[in-house]
Parts: sequence; structure tokens; C-alpha cells
Amino acid sequence: MIRFFAAASIDGTTVVHDPAVGSNHLPPQPVPLGRVALDERQVTAWPEADPARLRPSAPLSMCWSPIVRCNLSCPHCLDDKTVRESTSTERQTLAGHIAVSGVLGVDISGGEPLLLGDLPHLARAIREHGRAVVSCTTNGWHLARRAEELTGALDAVRVSLDGATEATHDTWRGEGSFQRAVTGIRAAVRAGLRVQLQMVLMRSTHREAQSLLDLAAQLGAGGVTFLQMLPIGDGASIAAEQMLTDDQAGDTFSALDIPDGIRVRLRTRGSADGFTVLRADGYAWRNTGAATGITAFIQVTGPQDLRLPTVRSGS
Repeated sequence: MIRFFAAASIDGTTVVHDPAVGSNHLPPQPVPLGRVALDERQVTAWPEADPARLRPSAPLSMCWSPIVRCNLSCPHCLDDKTVRESTSTERQTLAGHIAVSGVLGVDISGGEPLLLGDLPHLARAIREHGRAVVSCTTNGWHLARRAEELTGALDAVRVSLDGATEATHDTWRGEGSFQRAVTGIRAAVRAGLRVQLQMVLMRSTHREAQSLLDLAAQLGAGGVTFLQMLPIGDGASIAAEQMLTDDQAGDTFSALDIPDGIRVRLRTRGSADGFTVLRADGYAWRNTGAATGITAFIQVTGPQDLRLPTVRSGS
């Protein structure tokens, strides 16, 4: 599949960011800088970059959560629901700051980003300088009705599924959420969007990891990212009961039989350490301490404010 990636030169080293998987790669041959169309199979074969060794001035990738509202109430949600949401004008200003910050990949999350009427405009504003690629992470409930509209605005869509079955997923996300997500995934694939499934690994769900890979292949998704649960937000109250160690998550991951054409990634808590998040109120923070806490709060008033101190492996 030919799709868009973002490439930049950092102290003479070229790095390519994948907006679907969230990974960073080192191409063995020269590639154009900025937004660049590449063969996904080729990028997959390139070695992954360690951002901590590159030491970029800005994060290679970040999450922007411009909305707190959500139609679901997931017990493992890490979002701070007390945060004030930015106005439409403030969101456009923040999108402009992100666009010129040097960040290669921006994942628009929430809350539920598909509740934002201006989501396509925000994504295009970030992309308009020709530097960054943009994805969004969604629960999929509204994806079917918005898939066509998002084609051409987003470079990838990440859909959260907490199990490969309706029973497991709906236990965590509410009745009907599995079927709505699956319907949305099919609509997004038909519309030509690159879809990546995302599963939070928990003690009660990780045994369905293989079945989720098989489901991804059946639905036409491009891959699955397995995320270690973070003990932040609502998830802090169930962390002791549900969190796997990174070693346990690694054992689950290494046992997978990966279908042809499916991209898989495991994001451990260790690799999420240092990841940058821009909140709905315009303040930025980083994960710290193996992604078990938060540090470096700063109000973003310009692109320079996204260059938070202590760029670590998850950036």
C-alpha cells in the first residue's frame, strides 16, 4: 500500500514516521523530506529508530486531545475529564503551532475526536505546511458516518478494540460498541483510509490478542497495536487488578502468529515513557517514570512550547 509518511533530517540522520503504527524508521537510502508517499512494505523492512539516541529538538510524535467529551465511559480511560475544552478558535491556533513545531506525527485523540465537527479542518491545518502526518484514535462509534469526510484529511485511523469478541469488548466499552466499531472499520477501509486496530492489554483481555489479529485481517485493517495499560486517569483505580508487566505483555506478543500483511506493534510502558500529550485546555505534558506519572506541564502559546525537556524513548 502506498501512503503518506513524514520524513525529517535530525543532525544528518533521516527518520521516517509511520502515522498508522506510530513507529519511527531509519531508511537505508535517501528519501524526500516532509510528507512523502512510500510503500508501506518497504518502510516496514527498515530498522526502527530510537528517539532517545536521535535527541530531536521536538518530539517525533505526539498525541493531541482537543476534546474531553466522549459518548462512552471506559473504566481504563486515561483522560483527565476535569480539563476545560478549548474553543474552536483556540483549537485552530493550537493546530497552527503544531504544524510548524517540527513534530512529524500527530495523533488526534480525546475524549472522542469524531464528536468534533472541525476535526477534518484541524487535521488539514496540521498538514498544510507539508511536514507532518496526522492520525486519529477513535472508539469507532461514529466512524461509519464520518469515514468519507475524513478521507483526504487524515493519513490513518486508529480504532480501539478491547477484545476480539462482542462480549469482551462491550464489557469494557458498553453495549453495542463492538458492532458500531466493526461497522466503522469496514466503512473506513471501503473509503480508502489506512486503519490500525488498537488493543489495551489487560489481564482480562490479553488472551484475545491472537483473535484480534485474525479479526483485523478479516476486516481489511492494516495492523494491530497492542498498548500496555497506563495507570493514569480512571485507569489508576483498576491498575492493580488489570495491569500486566511489560515482560508479561512481551510474552503475549511473542507468541502471536501474525497474518500476512498485518503490521503489529507492542507499546510497553517503558517505551511510552517521555511521550508528549497536548491536552484539551492547551497544556502539554509528558509521561514519566515508565509512563506511570506525568511531568512537564506547560501552556502551549507557540510551537516552541512543544519542545518539552527530557526527550525520551517514547517521543
